[in-house]
Amino acid sequence: MSDFWSWFIIVIVVINLLGCGGLLLWNNQISAEEAAKETTGHSFDGIQERNAPLPRWWLFLFIGTLIFSAVYLVLYPGFGKFDGVLGWTSDNQYQKEVAVMEKSTGPLFEQYGQVAIEELVEYPEALAVGGRLFANNCAICHGSDARGAKGYPNLADDDWLYGGEPDQIVTSITKGRKAAMPPMAAAIGNTDEAVRDMALYVQSLSRPDLAKDSQKAAAIERAKPKFAMCAACHGQDAKGNIMMGAPNLTDTTWLYGPRVEDIEYTIRHGRSGHMPPHESLLSKERIHVIAAYVYSLSQGANSAE
Repeated sequence: MSDFWSWFIIVIVVINLLGCGGLLLWNNQISAEEAAKETTGHSFDGIQERNAPLPRWWLFLFIGTLIFSAVYLVLYPGFGKFDGVLGWTSDNQYQKEVAVMEKSTGPLFEQYGQVAIEELVEYPEALAVGGRLFANNCAICHGSDARGAKGYPNLADDDWLYGGEPDQIVTSITKGRKAAMPPMAAAIGNTDEAVRDMALYVQSLSRPDLAKDSQKAAAIERAKPKFAMCAACHGQDAKGNIMMGAPNLTDTTWLYGPRVEDIEYTIRHGRSGHMPPHESLLSKERIHVIAAYVYSLSQGANSAE
């Protein structure tokens, strides 16, 4: 905070405290006898509003709040740059609360951390804990039901960009992931027709019925040879590459949408995704429990099939 804003806050606080104190002092100067004679000029149904002083208990209550405010500003931050004599900060308070929570829950997470993720999915209480951790740390992107949204992967199916094995999930949570699909319009011809042809070809990989339309079939055939430039990431069979996070284009799972317009946008402008690392936010044991929860979601998808 700059000195200007610090002094600005100090002046505003002082003016408010002095103003409230002065108002109380002025009001206290009015005696009950004077109030009985003096009116505010307001009346209703024959009832006159008189300028009566505050009740004593109410006055003392206000005085107490002013004294409390002054003491608070001496002890805690709030008076410009002044940190308060106690040196309290919200970060220190947070760290203390985290330490208390860690002390009480640490042994439980250590116990869970010693169980393999494949086995931990059989512990309902561990999955319940993992679900709460997921809600606090992951749901903002992947949704409360873990089914994601446009640009955010669905974690409740069995389709994985970087692999769905326990160690791969742990790596994704711990280290994060960065994905980049470069613009490809220039590489395939840089014309509207070339982009539309490639979009139809990519769409046809999961929808062979498109070839029944003669016009779309012709476009698909024109784009097919050019897909070799995409195979470096997505593979010759277009089934993707988990080492690079390149999605499988032959299934019906679409990260950015299945419409031709969505695919065209991807080809023209590329895509970028970033899963932030959580190793600085969560302990290894907590990541282990979240990974078990996420792994259980995909196992449920497999069993449903």
